[in-house]
Amino acid sequence: MYRRHVLLPMLLALVFSAARVSIAYSEIIDIGSRLELFVDDALIAQTKGDISHQVQQPEPREVVKVHDESWGGNTCAYYTVMQDGDTYRMFCRSMQYTKKSEPHWSFPVYSESKDGVHWTNPNIGMVNWKGSTENNILKLANGQNVGHNFIVFRDDNPATPDSARYKGWGGLGHGLDGYQSADCIHWVKIQDEKIITNGKFDSQNIAFWDAHRKEYRAYWRIYPERKRRAIRTATSKDFINWENEADLTYTEGSPPEDLYTNAIQPYFRAPHLFLGFPTRFYEETEQVEPIFMSSRDGVKFHPYPDAVIPRDAPEDRNLNRSNYMVWGMVQLPGKPNEISVYGTENYFQATPSRVRRFSYRLDGFVALHAGQDGGQVTTKPLQYAGEKLLLNYVVPNEGELEIDVLDQTGTVIGVSQPIAGDAIDAEVNWRLDPNLSGGVIQLRFRMKNADMFSFRFN
Repeated sequence: MYRRHVLLPMLLALVFSAARVSIAYSEIIDIGSRLELFVDDALIAQTKGDISHQVQQPEPREVVKVHDESWGGNTCAYYTVMQDGDTYRMFCRSMQYTKKSEPHWSFPVYSESKDGVHWTNPNIGMVNWKGSTENNILKLANGQNVGHNFIVFRDDNPATPDSARYKGWGGLGHGLDGYQSADCIHWVKIQDEKIITNGKFDSQNIAFWDAHRKEYRAYWRIYPERKRRAIRTATSKDFINWENEADLTYTEGSPPEDLYTNAIQPYFRAPHLFLGFPTRFYEETEQVEPIFMSSRDGVKFHPYPDAVIPRDAPEDRNLNRSNYMVWGMVQLPGKPNEISVYGTENYFQATPSRVRRFSYRLDGFVALHAGQDGGQVTTKPLQYAGEKLLLNYVVPNEGELEIDVLDQTGTVIGVSQPIAGDAIDAEVNWRLDPNLSGGVIQLRFRMKNADMFSFRFN
């Protein structure tokens, strides 16, 4: 008893006698009990030592789609993958192109899956292809243009009738035509006029219902003064009338780059965060690679320079436009601790295009990494709600991770037990219990040879 009640406070007093921090409480961030990812430094007040943000590369998995149908082709692109109940849906442009003097085609096609790995082409029976309607080709008005880059999303706006539960758009030249559907198969045009006209649309142009902010948001390609590829955004209350147009901006120090085909979406586990996988284009070689970026307002993004799927992973990517990221991320049956994303390969070749699955650890897009020399990170003041602190981390045997909880005076009121192992959503146990219940605190992470991905209160 003497050791527990006397020696422990004495030890903590020695360790933290100089541990107070002088960080102004003018910026208190209300996170409640929401999940927070270490994808930027928005919550970080102070970093010391060998600490950095490191973008993660997803693990290559199996090829899930080969466009070897007679109506398939070598330039299939601009994919959408979504989870809709127990069905996974895929939309893309099916296209064959060699050179202008040879026959080629371009139209939207639809596939389904029950596990996100094995995909089938339902017999839609709408379009006659070489004497048969037994195919998965979607029929759209002005299909030649819309089919080039048709994207689809599930519209979960509570005001949306079932007849318009799915929406999509596509088009080249003068703008994007809007469509709606009750079943993802039968599509009707929303209006004769283009929905968005101010842009360069030869790309995948994204739209979705943002349930967190209760508005539609769009991201599309622009080409300002033909200087470089760029991305523009806007918001809407009805998917038809768009406002608040703005070109994306990036954190200070980000190099100017050709970015397009943006794959931006709210993160389904933390919808206050926008995550994107824009394509970086190399003009001299016409090669591409996706990078990762994040945003808290949908306009200013924090990009990371390293490719998330490099051109040498695993094959047939170091080619003309052969490495686009598919729009969408899903969780597959029996894989609760990972996220599946998809990437294209083998584009513009003599053989058909392919799609490969990749997997991230849950929340594992960027690691807050401590190296061999170790360091510490102190958050800004956080208004929180909950009685437990949960953490997503990897701490190997040679690593170290401990957490201090500081009150509004900078006094240490909580110290965790040493944290080790690999966990997605593990409760932090305490040597000095901070008696979490809600209020304003700061967290200080003391780390060495360790990675953290996310945290939340519960």
